[in-house]
Amino acid sequence: MGYYPPALVKLIDNFSHLPGIGRKTATRLALFLLRQPEDRVRALADSILEVKEKICFCSLCHNFTDQDPCPLCRDESRATGVICVVEGPGDLMALEATGAFKGRYHVLGGALSPLSGVGPDDLRLAELVDRIDKEAVREVLLAIGSGAEGEATANYLADLLKVKGVLVTRIAQGVPMGAELEYLDEATLKKALNARREA
Repeated sequence: MGYYPPALVKLIDNFSHLPGIGRKTATRLALFLLRQPEDRVRALADSILEVKEKICFCSLCHNFTDQDPCPLCRDESRATGVICVVEGPGDLMALEATGAFKGRYHVLGGALSPLSGVGPDDLRLAELVDRIDKEAVREVLLAIGSGAEGEATANYLADLLKVKGVLVTRIAQGVPMGAELEYLDEATLKKALNARREA
């Protein structure tokens, strides 16, 4: 990189800190920006700064928002007795895009991961318990990943919340649409068999 100007090296370094962006992709992005008109690059830089200045966490559900509470929490047409718990804002956005869930959300801010040093105190669990006490919640739907960390988080939450007298449910897991059974792993097939329902 000694043959690149320092400003370009700095940009490549900054891009390479983004998730999923390796050194090659970071270099490609930086070189792409160099070829763009200045107004387009300024618009990108301004949008990055604007996000940092205007976006915060909703004080109720902890999703990203530019208004507090967020539009989803302010929407009186949404069911108040059901809270869907997700790991992060991306999960909330994916569920919301389906249009199938009409309740409230709660963003944990991650999943339990002892190997990475993420324990119960690092997630927004106390805020969830507080909401259950204050909002007359009847059901908590766990929409959490099915990996080892997601399983640990879901099991921990189920144990924590059952003593609150709420119904704790979990999104269905198993065979995805269009998948061939012979290519699925054993854990996925086992979950699909155990969660079978009447056709």
